[in-house]
Amino acid sequence: MTNGITLSAPEYTDQDFQRLQSIARSQAGICLPATKKALVYSRVSRRVREMQFGSFREYLDFTAGSGGTVEMEKLICALTTNVTGFFREKNHFDHLTTCVMPDLSSGLRKGKRVRIWSAACSTGQEPWSIAMSVASSFPEIANYDFRILATDINSNVVARASAASYGPDELEGIPDKERSSFFRLTDGTYSITDTLRRLPSFRVLNLNAAWPFRGSFSVIFCRNVVIYFDDETREALWKRLADRIEPGGFLYVGHSERVANAKQCGLTNIAPTIYQKEG
Repeated sequence: MTNGITLSAPEYTDQDFQRLQSIARSQAGICLPATKKALVYSRVSRRVREMQFGSFREYLDFTAGSGGTVEMEKLICALTTNVTGFFREKNHFDHLTTCVMPDLSSGLRKGKRVRIWSAACSTGQEPWSIAMSVASSFPEIANYDFRILATDINSNVVARASAASYGPDELEGIPDKERSSFFRLTDGTYSITDTLRRLPSFRVLNLNAAWPFRGSFSVIFCRNVVIYFDDETREALWKRLADRIEPGGFLYVGHSERVANAKQCGLTNIAPTIYQKEG
C-alpha cells in the first residue's frame, strides 16, 4: 500500500524482460538467460511498485529517460546478487597468509607499496577477511604503505561494507582469535576495530566500465562475479584484471570459475581457483 492505495501486481511482458536483459548487459555486463525471467520479476517488481508505476514498461521508460539516472543505479542494484560470508572459500585466505604475505611483508619493510583489490566486495565480508588475514600475519601492517581497495557496483552494499558493523548471525566463519582481536560488541552489534578500519577504502565501481585509478596490485580477489557474464565479457575482464597484477602477483577466482584465457593473460593456474602472474 502506498499513500493509502493498494498497488496491484505490475504488468510484466516478454518485451519487458528483453529490455531488462539489454539493460543488464549494457550497464553491468550481466547475462540474464530466459530461465531468469521469473527471478528478475521478483527482484525488480518492488522497484516498480515503490516508484508507483503500473507496468514494467512505464518504469523502464522512466528509468531509461533523462531523469532516470538515479533509478538506473537502483535497478542494477536490484538485479545483482550479494551472497557472501567471512572467510568464504577459506583456501584463498590460507594461501594469502602462508604463501603470499611473507614476501609482501618483506617488501613492505623495505619500503615497497603494496595494494590488494577486492573487486566485488559486496557487504564487506571479503575485504574485511583480507584485512584480518594480513593483520594477523603482519600485525604492524597499518604502519606501512599497504591498502586494500574494495569495490562493488551496488552502492547500497558498499555503504554497508564501509560501515563495518555486523549482527551475531553474520560472524560465522570467523576464527575465535580473529573475532576477539578485530571486533568489538556494542548493543548487540559487532563492529570492526579502528586499527583494522584503516586498511580498506570502499568505492562504487562497475567492473565493465572505465576504472578511475592507476597502478597495479599484488593480489586481486575477483570471485563469483564472472559467472553472470557471457564468454566475451568474461574473457575481456580477466585480461583487464591480469594487466593490473604485478609480475608474480596473484588472482583468486570463485569456486565455480576459471580463467579460460589464462595463457593469453600471462597467468598460470598454480592451484584450484588460484592464478599467478608470470614474471
